[in-house]
Amino acid sequence: MNIDSVPLEDHQVKITVEVDPESFESSKRRAARKLSKRAKIPGFRPGKAPYPVIVRHIGESVILEEAVEITIDEIYPKVIEEAEIEPYGPGTLEGIPEMDPPTFEFIVPLRATVELGDYQSIRFPYELEDITDNDVDDVINNLREQQAVIEPVERSAQEGDLVTVRVNALRTQIEEDEDPKLIDNRSIPIVIEAEDVDESQEWPYPGFSRELIGTSKDDEKTIIHSYPEDSPIEAFQGLETEFTILVEDVRSRTLPELNGEFAQSVGEFETLDDLRSTIRENLELQSRQSYDNEYDDEVLEGIVGISTIKYPPQMLEQEINIVINNMKSQLESQGLDIDLYLKSREIDMDGLREEAKPVAETRLEKSLVLLEIAEKENIQVDPEELQEETSQTLEQASRALSEKELRELTSKDSATNLVSNIMMDLTLRHTQDRIRDIARGSGSQDESVESAKDESVTEISPDIESEDSEEPVAELDELVDDNEVEKDQPEISVEVAINETEQIEE
Repeated sequence: MNIDSVPLEDHQVKITVEVDPESFESSKRRAARKLSKRAKIPGFRPGKAPYPVIVRHIGESVILEEAVEITIDEIYPKVIEEAEIEPYGPGTLEGIPEMDPPTFEFIVPLRATVELGDYQSIRFPYELEDITDNDVDDVINNLREQQAVIEPVERSAQEGDLVTVRVNALRTQIEEDEDPKLIDNRSIPIVIEAEDVDESQEWPYPGFSRELIGTSKDDEKTIIHSYPEDSPIEAFQGLETEFTILVEDVRSRTLPELNGEFAQSVGEFETLDDLRSTIRENLELQSRQSYDNEYDDEVLEGIVGISTIKYPPQMLEQEINIVINNMKSQLESQGLDIDLYLKSREIDMDGLREEAKPVAETRLEKSLVLLEIAEKENIQVDPEELQEETSQTLEQASRALSEKELRELTSKDSATNLVSNIMMDLTLRHTQDRIRDIARGSGSQDESVESAKDESVTEISPDIESEDSEEPVAELDELVDDNEVEKDQPEISVEVAINETEQIEE
């Protein structure tokens, strides 16, 4: 058996294998016997007919096809070993250019390789901003807003009131075939903000709520507003807009006093200081997690940029599949499906895969770099940490899954996969911690791992969400609907207040 290997540009290798004619002839005879056991050849018991008879009865082409499969099954492992390559996955038979002697051509994807740049010398400034008293006050105010007592009043609107208005908005300058309507007869609740409140994110433009001061029920008002080119509302950028406003309702809002009674009403807090302390701890945790995610991403991009990464196209295709599947799951969580999404975008699956390709490339390269650094830095996971993380995962699963699903998850094979996945996740997490310490120019490997273990804050509930979750961007109408204020408020929690405050700031 003669083997010739030629590296390809896409991190695959083309292997040409020339098989001894005698060996292939033996494969043909074995193929004939195998096929004859399934065929009924008159005058012979299954598998006992002479080779020439089998050839005449079954056909040489069928025997040849079976012989090729037998030969490949036998020689392929030896070919990989003798070619001294590390495959990423199974190769494919590219062709059989000739049969005298029998010659096979395989294309084999190679295992990804990473040549790290000097990541030990990479440095990025770490500038985590402190949580201020104003940040805590914003959450407190959000909690008070949730407990506000809203009552109808027979007077004109004033600061702090909740005014419901019906809004129409038109372009003042219309180009040909352009719809003049920007907002069509929308009923919107608006809180009249205090004069000293940051109004930069106010809808539909900064200062709009204070235009309502002095208005009463059934009053109408017309306002001309010019939007700057950098308006946060893209649809309005650079437009001069005519707003027509009809006041539908004016209600007062009475906020609860800031005292111990208020603190006790939103959670298990004895004093207002206890509430403020917990809010600060949670804000600091969320702020650090969010900043670390952005910082880690920047550092990892820097390391990827100075490294040489090679992988076969099959690996990228698999990563694209993961991106698409994640998208499907996100759509399903919103009650949508991928077919409807593709139809709304007027693209097919091939087009979506092409869009997903840059995202998949970035994910793949970062993962490969992380794994290589984990090996270089000899990142280890403490068995106790693995046990604790696995227990927490199973505890969460027990609350979310049915008994049947939980039994499947804890079966031998599934449990082994679960532990392996958690092990990998912890390894990558500790590797990311190590990279962060390197980029900051401080800390040893042991200190990095210990600091990751010791980070803890007083939690109010297990449902605090970090800011790195990817949510779809809402349209303008959705943003308007999300700002509607209802009298019957849901159960109040500090986490909700924190998250809502951050969304307003964003």
